[in-house]
Amino acid sequence: MQVYRDIDAHLSVLENRRIAVIGYGNQGRAQALNLRDSGLDVVIGNREDEYAQQARSDGFEVVTMSQAVAQASVVLLLIPDEVAPDVFQQEIAPHLAEGNALVLATGYNIAFGAIIPPSSVDVVLVAPRMIGSGVRDLYVAGHGFPAFIGVAQDHTSQAHDIALALAKGIGATRTGVVETTFAQEAELDLFTEQCFGP
Repeated sequence: MQVYRDIDAHLSVLENRRIAVIGYGNQGRAQALNLRDSGLDVVIGNREDEYAQQARSDGFEVVTMSQAVAQASVVLLLIPDEVAPDVFQQEIAPHLAEGNALVLATGYNIAFGAIIPPSSVDVVLVAPRMIGSGVRDLYVAGHGFPAFIGVAQDHTSQAHDIALALAKGIGATRTGVVETTFAQEAELDLFTEQCFGP
């Protein structure tokens, strides 16, 4: 099993690319702050609620989800699995351009066919193995955390490099990331929740 670290990932892959973080909750806030602190250009797509207010307080530009996707070439879909398919269909898919990257933090909706992206975009997984507060706190402390990366669709031949760059941007490659499939990540999550969580 190969473990990818900082030396294997290059933020230059994301230079001059705007990153839309869709959802400013558990993972959204942590990843957006870490990516910005890594020098990347981040816009937040969120409905008007307390999370949008928090994002503005944190100094982010906040627009609708549709507007964020239209402005960006890398889209992090960081909302709960149960609402993501409808949001994707209504707010995300119509605004994805050819060559964009769609990034998820869980494999569930891709693995089980609830989200079917167009063939003209990259589809990658960057899945921290902890809750958002840990992602942020460890980054700020100068430490890393484990994460999975994966590629479901590689339209541009850069999908793997994009996944590694995002993992570095959020701080995961400081500790190390391993590659998996969307299905493996989803099955592991389900097994953990059903067998260990209770």
